[in-house]
Amino acid sequence: KQPLYDLQQEFKSFKNEGQHFIVADIRSERRMTIIFNEHKPDIVFHAAAYKHVPLMEENTYEAVNVNIIGAQIVMDLAVKYDVEKFVMISTDKAVNPTNVMGATKRIAEMYSMCLKNTGKTKFITTRFGNVLGSNGSVIPLFIRQIDYGGPLTVTHKDITRYFMTIQEACQLVLEAGAIGKGGEIYVFDMGKSIKIYDLALKMIQLSGLK
Repeated sequence: KQPLYDLQQEFKSFKNEGQHFIVADIRSERRMTIIFNEHKPDIVFHAAAYKHVPLMEENTYEAVNVNIIGAQIVMDLAVKYDVEKFVMISTDKAVNPTNVMGATKRIAEMYSMCLKNTGKTKFITTRFGNVLGSNGSVIPLFIRQIDYGGPLTVTHKDITRYFMTIQEACQLVLEAGAIGKGGEIYVFDMGKSIKIYDLALKMIQLSGLK
């Protein structure tokens, strides 16, 4: 809720009366129905999900409850209230998933495909990897570990990941929503993958440490 509060404070400077900041649980069908009925959105960007892989391995119930059941509630309401476009922000881990988080996001993707011709809503899915500086990104974790005096934790020396900036991710999601005709899964070009181990070394060096 803190990021939502920060965003609200930032947007206050624009003095736009059309803004509404609502705290709600997507698992509450009654609450979500009230919101859809009151605001009747034209476009929904669905980003609410638990995306921390190790944490979801130990909390499977919550992963299923939010990433599948919560997503289903929001998608069903989009159809019911004739939302024009529903853009679901998924993950590259939904491709041949090897963990609980990826599997739950893949199921949500499949459900959106099942709703393709059930109403007026056009369902569009976007997949991408790690976003630098986002909630759960490895960069803030490394920064905290450096501040604590180390060590920096890396799962395996050879693990690689793709990264993009928050600005790039937002732009690509908006573009997907604009050009999508319904039923597509957009996989973003993440550039070249980098070794997490090399990233950790570079951040240590940039901090003036060894």
